[in-house]
Amino acid sequence: MRLIFTIAFIAPLFLLAQPKTTWSESSQENLVPNPSFEEFDGFPIGWYYKGTDFDDVVKYWTSPTTASPDVYGSRVRVPSSWAEKGFGKQTPHTGQSMAGITVYGCSNGKPHCREYVQIQLKEPLVEGQNYVFEIWMASLEGGLRCNNLGVFVTKKQMKIAGEERINVKPLAFAAKIIEPKPKGWQKLTLKFKADSEAEWLIIGNFNDDETTMIMAAPSVSNLNFGYYYLDDVSLKKTEPILPVPIKDDDLTRVNLEVGKVVRLKDIYFDSNKSDLLPRSSVELDKLVVILKENPTLEIEIIGHTDNVGDSNHNLILSRRRAAMVMDYLIRGGIVANRLKSNGFGDKQPIASNDSEETRQMNRRVEFRILKK
Repeated sequence: MRLIFTIAFIAPLFLLAQPKTTWSESSQENLVPNPSFEEFDGFPIGWYYKGTDFDDVVKYWTSPTTASPDVYGSRVRVPSSWAEKGFGKQTPHTGQSMAGITVYGCSNGKPHCREYVQIQLKEPLVEGQNYVFEIWMASLEGGLRCNNLGVFVTKKQMKIAGEERINVKPLAFAAKIIEPKPKGWQKLTLKFKADSEAEWLIIGNFNDDETTMIMAAPSVSNLNFGYYYLDDVSLKKTEPILPVPIKDDDLTRVNLEVGKVVRLKDIYFDSNKSDLLPRSSVELDKLVVILKENPTLEIEIIGHTDNVGDSNHNLILSRRRAAMVMDYLIRGGIVANRLKSNGFGDKQPIASNDSEETRQMNRRVEFRILKK
């Protein structure tokens, strides 16, 4: 069995029967990186007491608040006090890992009574495009079953210095209580229409306890809070597929002139690291196409940082990031002798370093046209 919920005020058209089509949702790319929580940045050997613990371990996923989601895997040790409550008994839906969040229990005094996970999508949402969100969920064996599990999107990463509920109106949510099925797992499907170019997806319960329906677990060890395991997250476009708008400053509209320096937009790295994040592929794939369409074009990729931290470290970091961009282009089919890479650390700012906003402008990757 699978639950399919839609939210009427977002897109009333979903209340109508949809025409039959031979198109398959599976043919569309999943826009969620690391959808099964299988990839790790750190060594998952402990338990999580604050949001940054989760951030440091699970690749690409973060906690938008200081409350701590959990991740489970073959090397994760659940403390005995929590294992006695049933945490970790559930096996993943697929693979070796899964995540877990608390979704109810504020009125009962549970610490971290609302937990959320967020991810930067591989590409921004297209305004007016219909999407289908799917996730496999399983409730903690003795925990309360709840409804209201939903999704919200933002243009920028959400960072809240607190553990409180995120008080926003979700794009879509489960109107009915999510009950356990055989082996504990059940697919939740939500459909919505994008109303902006947001690119950060947040999963959790955005309603308060008073407006959340609950049901006790059929177990003698009933707990007074709701907790769900999460696995196999997916967000895909549905028909009709809308064209992605091309803006005036889009990379594909840049005039190619020898000596010109072009800033690459939306190139993302983990903090203080040189690994490219999946969202960077949108801009870099455009550069691959430009280079293929202009086979004599040669460029130098240049990395820059802000002035936070050791200047020598920043220089090395900027060069590593430029090298990672060059490597991406090579893997995209561009011959290496058409490319160079360099980095200048914090030595060539284009704005002051007095605020986070201006420092972000200085953290950039550019390319200079060497030959046309």
